[in-house]
Amino acid sequence: MRVLLPNGEKAGADAILELLNKYKTIAVVGLSSNPMRPSFGVTEYMQEAGYRIIPVNPNETEVLGEHSYARLEDVPEKIDIVNVFRRAEEVPPVVESAIRIGARVVWMQSGIENEAAAEKARAAGLVVIEDACILVEHRRRTKELKR
Repeated sequence: MRVLLPNGEKAGADAILELLNKYKTIAVVGLSSNPMRPSFGVTEYMQEAGYRIIPVNPNETEVLGEHSYARLEDVPEKIDIVNVFRRAEEVPPVVESAIRIGARVVWMQSGIENEAAAEKARAAGLVVIEDACILVEHRRRTKELKR
């Protein structure tokens, strides 16, 4: 796991805990309606934990009771965290979109790393998490998270 903060931003004792407490709207790029896919189970957990979930997948119309959008730019509300369930080579255009819409965090799930895209997001003022499962990180901090 790697956490990158924008220039000049100082990390607290637990940057991930701070993010999970502060930001509550998560757009999930690559979210599948197939309950067997990791994206479904992880996102269902985050939704049950109280986060606002916005599916972003051009191949879906609805996931977990939420309307799915083809692109981040199509979402009509503010997005805090862009959670990425796409292959590493598909991350750069997602980062470009995250920057355009004013997201605060780009979170690449376990096994997903793209150094160039991460640096571009960080340089644009976004916090970047690489190679970390948001569900696992949330569970680790359950006792410290605000209700």
